[in-house]
Amino acid sequence: MRIALFGYGKMGKMIEKIASERGHDIVARIDVDTPKIDFSNMDVAIDFSMPDAAFANISNCFEHGIPVISGTTGWLKDFDKAVTLCREKEGAFIYASNFSLGVNIFFELNAYLAKMMKNLDQYDVAMEEIHHTQKLDAPSGTAITLAEGIIKNSNYDTWKLGQGDGKEIGITSKRIESVPGTHTVAYNSAVDSIEIKHTAHNRQGFALGAVTAAEWIVGKKGVFTMKDVLNLG
Repeated sequence: MRIALFGYGKMGKMIEKIASERGHDIVARIDVDTPKIDFSNMDVAIDFSMPDAAFANISNCFEHGIPVISGTTGWLKDFDKAVTLCREKEGAFIYASNFSLGVNIFFELNAYLAKMMKNLDQYDVAMEEIHHTQKLDAPSGTAITLAEGIIKNSNYDTWKLGQGDGKEIGITSKRIESVPGTHTVAYNSAVDSIEIKHTAHNRQGFALGAVTAAEWIVGKKGVFTMKDVLNLG
């Protein structure tokens, strides 16, 4: 499989390593100063670029018939436009706030737990996410996805960064050197607490998930999620 990498930072380099180990070819490494892009020899694009570049990268791929795996966060104001363009061009698209296979299982556990806790008003939910100091956005895209999973399956209406109140899910964000990513969802009452937690030990899980999604999407048309890739639905 011929893979183009949009964004060649730490994640891009990790994806390159894993993709090469799995027998794939990296045919383009595209960063902010890359000149004209040749789309003719790509089978799939994996985008881990900057938030202000992601939508343009994704759109250009759809215009040239290239399936896209997007792991960039912070650009989602344009997500609906990307989905619309993908469908107009009969393309293929997967966006995930986190491609780790373990995190995507964690998403499903989170949604299931929210359903069970829905009518237990004595519990208040709170979330914490911890990442390395180079992470620019807060809360993390993964934390937002977790919050949305709770909102969809509970009586909460929204989330906010900081202390929650009533129908708001509070999300605490911490930035600590060399932490790949830790997410905790806690339901607290006066008598006990229930917690689920995912701890990433390194970036390899994110990169492996992105390459797995790229392998899965080639030859397909439509807008998918990691639930489709992992057959979790």
